[in-house]
Amino acid sequence: MPRPDPDLVARLRAAGCVFAEDEAALLAAAADGPELEVLVRRRIAGEPLEHVLGRVDFDGLTVRVTPGVFVPRRRSEALVHAAVAALPGSAHPGRPLVVDLCCGCGALGLAVARRAAVDLHAADADPVATVCAAQNLAGVGTVHTGDLFAALPTGLRGRVDVLVANTPYVPSGAIGSMPPEARDHEPRTALDGGRDGLDPARRVAAGAGEWLAPGGALLIETGTAQAPVLAEVFGGHGLVAHIGHDRDRDATWVEGRAAP
Repeated sequence: MPRPDPDLVARLRAAGCVFAEDEAALLAAAADGPELEVLVRRRIAGEPLEHVLGRVDFDGLTVRVTPGVFVPRRRSEALVHAAVAALPGSAHPGRPLVVDLCCGCGALGLAVARRAAVDLHAADADPVATVCAAQNLAGVGTVHTGDLFAALPTGLRGRVDVLVANTPYVPSGAIGSMPPEARDHEPRTALDGGRDGLDPARRVAAGAGEWLAPGGALLIETGTAQAPVLAEVFGGHGLVAHIGHDRDRDATWVEGRAAP
């Protein structure tokens, strides 16, 4: 990639972009002339680079992400790998059924489907997110709009082999201290997890039992300090819980298994 324009790098650095050289190169590769200037001004104004470019790199994929949609973080790649590892083995009849709740742009479900042959359903309460997810999952899975399990077809009840959910888990009181890119440009509903950050995860854990197949797995990303609390919640709903960590990605999740 050509060396970026030093003036562009300087403008981005002055705006607080830590990786100004890398960002300048990406922006210059995406457009030139007046179009490039539009992108640069959007970035300098604080819009996330991924929204400006219209894409994010995630688990080896280039995933479309539009303004107003949560940008998947690299740490969530760990949830993808854990979900794939939780899929039933070759003795399972047919293709495993996977559901991605709180799917946002659909990155997690898309990455799982790239790594394994599955029947995929994804759902989110935000119609802006599900429009984006439908574009990413075209030909790969089915996208539904609605509040958690209410969005899913009733025919999936009791059949889900792996249910993966990147529920919002930032405590409400901590939203204000988040970076402006997230706080000002991503939907609060994709960030705010309630008083302790676990309200959406509790709702998923409470409802998962009637949707999981026998021996099916629920996986929810969470914070390291929150994980023991969430594991107890899983246990209270009849799931055998295990806390997973990925140090390289600084990721934590809780996996719960339904009874066989």
